[in-house]
Amino acid sequence: MVHLFDSSALNSPLPDVIPELGARFEAAGYELSLVGGPVRDLFLGRVSPDLDFTTNARPDDIIRVIKGWADTFWEIGREFGTIGMRKDGYQVEVTTYRADAYDPDSRKPAVAFGDKLEDDLFRRDFTMNAMALRLPSMELVDPFGGARDLHAGMVRTPGAPSTSFSDDPLRMMRAARFASQLGVQVAPDVFEAMREMAGRIGIISAERVRDELTKLICGKAPWTGIDLLVESGLADHVLPEVSALRLEIDEHHRHKDVYQHSLTVLRQACELETGSEGPVPAPDFVLRFAALMHDVGKPATRRFEPNGSVSFLHHDGVGAKLTAKRMKALRFDNDTTKAVARLVELHMRFYGYGDAGWTDSAVRRYVNDAGPLLQRLHRLTRSDVTTRNRRKAERLAFAYDDLEQRIAALAEQEELAAIRPDLDGEQIMALLQIRPGPVVGRAYRFLLEERMENGPRSEAETAELLHAWWADQPENPIAGAGTIPDTTEKESREQPEAAGPNEKDSKK
Repeated sequence: MVHLFDSSALNSPLPDVIPELGARFEAAGYELSLVGGPVRDLFLGRVSPDLDFTTNARPDDIIRVIKGWADTFWEIGREFGTIGMRKDGYQVEVTTYRADAYDPDSRKPAVAFGDKLEDDLFRRDFTMNAMALRLPSMELVDPFGGARDLHAGMVRTPGAPSTSFSDDPLRMMRAARFASQLGVQVAPDVFEAMREMAGRIGIISAERVRDELTKLICGKAPWTGIDLLVESGLADHVLPEVSALRLEIDEHHRHKDVYQHSLTVLRQACELETGSEGPVPAPDFVLRFAALMHDVGKPATRRFEPNGSVSFLHHDGVGAKLTAKRMKALRFDNDTTKAVARLVELHMRFYGYGDAGWTDSAVRRYVNDAGPLLQRLHRLTRSDVTTRNRRKAERLAFAYDDLEQRIAALAEQEELAAIRPDLDGEQIMALLQIRPGPVVGRAYRFLLEERMENGPRSEAETAELLHAWWADQPENPIAGAGTIPDTTEKESREQPEAAGPNEKDSKK
């Protein structure tokens, strides 16, 4: 299908970069087309900052055409026929027509350059991405009905889905990602191929799976994408902990559907994100992924009690470990992994506040344990309320409102966001006349506990407390332990406690 594209339907004009580059290739005797996602985005009324083009020119020819025009260019993808460049703030890639062949047991194609635009489009993942805009004539080339499928909100493949997914199994996850980002559905034959070929995702690198999952989670409706991964069986291979949430049907209704509950928590967490100026700007991967994973410890901790109830004792701690293990397997960075796992670990901390009430000390610990994740923890905790019991939901919301008000009130009196002992490691060593070593760490933790329990004190009061504590320590020669241990230079290097306890110690 080829016809002129009506650019007047766009909400914004095409960037000058597009017709300019088309004119240069035409003048040099080559074809050039805008292709893939940028063309799809034109139908969605938006212009992508990353522009992809395809051409019958070979890499050396591409370089000759763009030299002197591009602000800069690079040849990293030359072996795949791609030359990248930057022009007027846009990142541009121009790739030679491809007609690749795939080894069924490999995730990498045997690169073969082609000569026809239609052949290049056929090898692309989905029909909505297999459209091209010939330049500079502005002819829309849509041989597989991509515009039709995009309008219908349907994900289809140019050829047989099984062939497309065999060529690149990551396309199965990409289908779920599009469901999240664009609000589309997959065609029945596409879903069936995903279900039958789910195991083939195992040949894809963890890094590529991670990147697709991240884009899915940060989409407009991530719960739909996750549900597609679970229903197709893909989650069994990339997020088995989420699949495991589908506990067998409880005919006595003694506990809620944990899987559907988790999807609801994810949706509610998205709704509580803020604008760009707020404390948790949308989309926030850490909050969203913690919302999805917060109950993954339940299958391993489920117990049927003698009174007929069901318990999930310590599922928060178990879930945090499972979450960290899965994220490490998917090659997430350490900071993101720790943040998500910490939220999972803390998501039950609030419950009981409304019934028993908390001391100021407990409120300080809540804030200190959350640290920079406090605003996310607020939202995760509120999102975790999915009960249909209106009275119970209102009671929990009122209790959390009260907790946030108490945190705000204490924050006006104290620096809650950075609670530290009233003396640091250097001051502790000077007052006790000791060298760096484990004793400094113990003293630091003692003062931190005092700070948590009783709030801030003056330096003199804290020094008096420290001396009283030191009087009972076995390392104190006055307490009867002999002389202060000789801390060698090697031991000093090995002890990090001099500047304060490490994270693991602070949890004891």
